[in-house]
Amino acid sequence: MAPQAPAPTLPMPEVVARRLESIYAPIATELADAERVYASELGSRLPFVRLLVEHCADFRGKRLRPVLVLLTGKACGGTRPEHAVLAAVVEMIHTATLVHDDVLDEAMIRRHAATVNAEWGNEAAVLMGDFLFTHAFHLAASLQTTLACRWIGRATNLVCEGELLQVHHRGDFDLDEATYFKIIEGKTAELTAVSCRLGAHYAGADEAIVTALGQFGRDLGIAFQIADDVLDLWGEERATGKTLGTDLEKRKLTLPLIRMLAQAPPATAGRVRDLLAQPRPDRRALRPYLESCGALESTWQTAHDHARSAAKALDMLPDSDARSVLRSLAHDVVRRAY
Repeated sequence: MAPQAPAPTLPMPEVVARRLESIYAPIATELADAERVYASELGSRLPFVRLLVEHCADFRGKRLRPVLVLLTGKACGGTRPEHAVLAAVVEMIHTATLVHDDVLDEAMIRRHAATVNAEWGNEAAVLMGDFLFTHAFHLAASLQTTLACRWIGRATNLVCEGELLQVHHRGDFDLDEATYFKIIEGKTAELTAVSCRLGAHYAGADEAIVTALGQFGRDLGIAFQIADDVLDLWGEERATGKTLGTDLEKRKLTLPLIRMLAQAPPATAGRVRDLLAQPRPDRRALRPYLESCGALESTWQTAHDHARSAAKALDMLPDSDARSVLRSLAHDVVRRAY
């Protein structure tokens, strides 16, 4: 059953730090190797570029995607030197998308720090995102085959397609759930899926395991994004550490709003559409409508369903510490326990 509360109570930073230390214990050495690869690849002779790289390090938070590369590798028999490279690559890709997303959303805060666009302007932010993308592919090309480049390139293409589809449907108050899921499967779930597939493949797993872990990553990414969309409407900026309500301001409908408009009586739906059409929609004004029609509860249930589906995909793996951590992650991305 889904929790009664529409969103989790976010833990304090020191609790998060302890939780992360526990989660990452099985891959602490490998993660340190990946961090060294990341720092080495992004080194620059230019002080301003180094400053931006250091600033973007503040955005990296839980490092979910590189952790997935390393944990899936360890769960499938063990990590190899390629895993540290791949973990750095997917983190560069993810960070680049965050920097570009902040430009698109006109966001001012990410992880309690000023966004690149807020601090240095859109030009620097766009170029910094490009810098991260190009370094990611340069690093991936250092591996012996082009497989990683091709998989990551395809995933990045789908991330962009998902973002473009969302932009195309801005202001579409008739957006359906099928289109919403196409959007988030591209912009969020594709990168978590490819992170898991890469981890498994480079550990020597067979195709069935690689496919199963790709599905794990996809469901994990979907659960994460749905929870994130709830927080964008319901969370508090001081707790989440980033600008909230940007989807509302850009008139990008997310699952709670889609369900609210579909389930509410016509008169109520009309009032909600009027609220959404305002230049700066008020998140708090929408809350009574989200609660009364059950949209928050059903959305939260859907996030938990995908988390359970992700955990189920791990049944093909032998028992190990890494598998146990992956199973915990599937539920933690919804509960935001880290």
